[in-house]
Amino acid sequence: MNTGFELLDYIVFIAYALLILGVGLWMSRDKKGHQKNAEDYFLASKSLPWWAIGTSLIAANISAEQFIGMSGSGFAIGLAISSYEWMAALTLIIIGKYFLPVFIEKGIYTIPEFVEKRYSTQLKTILAVFWVGLYVFVNITSVLYLGALAMNTVMGVDMMWAIIGLSLFAAAYSLYGGLASIAWTDSIQVVFLVIGGLATTYLALNTVSDGQGMLEGLGIIYDKAPTKFSMILDESNPEYLNLPGIGVLVGGLWVANLYYWGFNQYIIQRALAAKSLKEAQKGILLAAFLKLLIPFIVVIPGIAAYVIVNDPEMLARLGMEGLINIPSNAEADKAYPWLIQFLPTGLKGLAFVALTAAIVSSLASMLNSTSTIFTMDIYKQYVHKNPDDKTMVKVGRLTSVVALVISAFVAPLLGGINQAFQFIQEYTGVVSPGILALFLLGLFWKKATNKAAIWGVLLSIPIAMFFKVGPKGWAEGSALENLFPSLPFLDQMGYTTLATMAVIGLISQIQNKGKSDSKAFELKKETFKTDSLFNISAFSILIVLVFLYAFFWGR
Repeated sequence: MNTGFELLDYIVFIAYALLILGVGLWMSRDKKGHQKNAEDYFLASKSLPWWAIGTSLIAANISAEQFIGMSGSGFAIGLAISSYEWMAALTLIIIGKYFLPVFIEKGIYTIPEFVEKRYSTQLKTILAVFWVGLYVFVNITSVLYLGALAMNTVMGVDMMWAIIGLSLFAAAYSLYGGLASIAWTDSIQVVFLVIGGLATTYLALNTVSDGQGMLEGLGIIYDKAPTKFSMILDESNPEYLNLPGIGVLVGGLWVANLYYWGFNQYIIQRALAAKSLKEAQKGILLAAFLKLLIPFIVVIPGIAAYVIVNDPEMLARLGMEGLINIPSNAEADKAYPWLIQFLPTGLKGLAFVALTAAIVSSLASMLNSTSTIFTMDIYKQYVHKNPDDKTMVKVGRLTSVVALVISAFVAPLLGGINQAFQFIQEYTGVVSPGILALFLLGLFWKKATNKAAIWGVLLSIPIAMFFKVGPKGWAEGSALENLFPSLPFLDQMGYTTLATMAVIGLISQIQNKGKSDSKAFELKKETFKTDSLFNISAFSILIVLVFLYAFFWGR
């Protein structure tokens, strides 16, 4: 068995790279007689069709975090980590029905711009600076690190060279063309992502069944690792603090998902670039249906790897190569790259293409959104009040380059993190509750004031840190430990959101004495009206989710 790349694998990978670069550069060209303006670069001329929006949402979302991090969590935790994907499908429906109509009606480019229209320029700037920092030092950095880790494991490429290669690849087709180039290439990336991901799932399950096929392998891992197929963990499970049982369905996971899908620039930007609201909503539905499929591509391989590693007979079938870079509970994120090694020649290249597609599409999306926020909400506000379109596009490209260089230098510092997906969720969860609270109240509560929102966002950090760090310092058996016990981080997010909303509500009431805020939105019932296609599709997704959770509730 050859675990390295062979000629056919390189041919498959190079063909993919040339295709993406070719399409990206073709879409980047200026149309005859028209120079690219800010709307072209940052919002794809507001011309994206539903299928481009749906596939681009998934391509932007599925990255090394999922392929490597979520497979690692599948190895360590099991199918329960799929709640992030399956609950996201339901969240997307809520975003499409209740949030997106308001965003499109207000004609916004960026999420901070929405904050300015509802609250103030001051708060917009605070959040714009925060998001640029988050994207550069957390999102882009983690995607680069995990992608480089995969290239190092599968191809033996040095980590630093892998980071540089991924950076250049993402930059090559996205910097010049902007969102249009990214969205259209994303449609191709998702095809590779799904087909290549399913190839790895097939190999893993076929290995488990000793060549008897994928369905047989699925039955075997279901029997051999029953606890890995519990969607709702009980308190005795060692991973309960990561996924706190029923709290996943009614608690903090809603905070993570609503924040990520509703108020995250590099995600919602695709929908803002739609031809129309209905087109955006259809794209949202396509993304929701695809989210139901993702656990079979990224989580099931992790569970299969767990079964193989812990079954001496199965592991022996892989020979001595099976012991190279072998995953363990302490190094769970090695699961997916380890599996790719054993794919047949050609399919190995295809699976690696899927992983690369996920990485570079997310990188390109994050870079474009970072440049959009910096250009529209910081540069245009404080550096150059009335720049022409050519200047704004140039600043956007320069911002992407600077963000990429900084992230490439920071990425190697993430070495040693296990279950990176969980790590990213946990530390993003410190800041997301406060932001979600101010958006929800800003959208749906007319009395929320700017002063209250600023205080709420600023206080949400110490509130989150109190729930996260405080209980660890209580004396055992003390009154404080009984009153504020150590909580799973998803529960911490839920309580932080509620506490922040209470702070905003209290200050707003005191400041405006119960009156509506002058910048509150007037929302009408007609704004949230959806057609029969949306309603039927949403109901179908809900039925599928009910079945999945009922079947895998607990074993």
